[in-house]
Amino acid sequence: MHAPNSAPRTRPRERRHWRGLLVNLAMVLIIFFGVQWYKSRPLASGSAPPLAATTVRGERMDLAGLRGAPVLVHFWATWCPSCKLEEGSIDALSRDYQVITVAMQSGGEREVADYLTGKGLGFDAIADPYGEIATRWGVRGVPASFVIDATGDILSRNLGYTPGMALRGRLWAASGSRAAADVATPGMRE
Repeated sequence: MHAPNSAPRTRPRERRHWRGLLVNLAMVLIIFFGVQWYKSRPLASGSAPPLAATTVRGERMDLAGLRGAPVLVHFWATWCPSCKLEEGSIDALSRDYQVITVAMQSGGEREVADYLTGKGLGFDAIADPYGEIATRWGVRGVPASFVIDATGDILSRNLGYTPGMALRGRLWAASGSRAAADVATPGMRE
């Protein structure tokens, strides 16, 4: 025989279960974002530091000359496992957005160029064998990514693996802020 009062007893149990799951999820998210914030504290913020150098493919790259559209500045290393996971995403982003990559402590131009060629990667890189550029940007670990808006300000900064869709979303948002500025000042478009 079916007990008529059994349903109400399981409902509070279900609610407690879901409430417990939500509390645990909230704690995990708070810890995750807290760790992200803590790790990114030394990274440059505000106006982007100067970044001008010759890439491993012989192109002159100057961040100041790329104003007017968002730019991803990505620090990575050939020896970094997380960086290897991001390579495909960075390569795809470089086909749609302006991307400057800096190979930190990965050897000189020849070693970095050989690595890019060997992996079939289309993006270019600046070799930073002694970490001098990284130091100016506050980068102590890789991968580190900065989204620079159209005016040269750092819109977001991340240390550690960042999914390609998250970087694409931040670049898209930076593009939208430029579109909003264009609408606010008609006739000023290039």
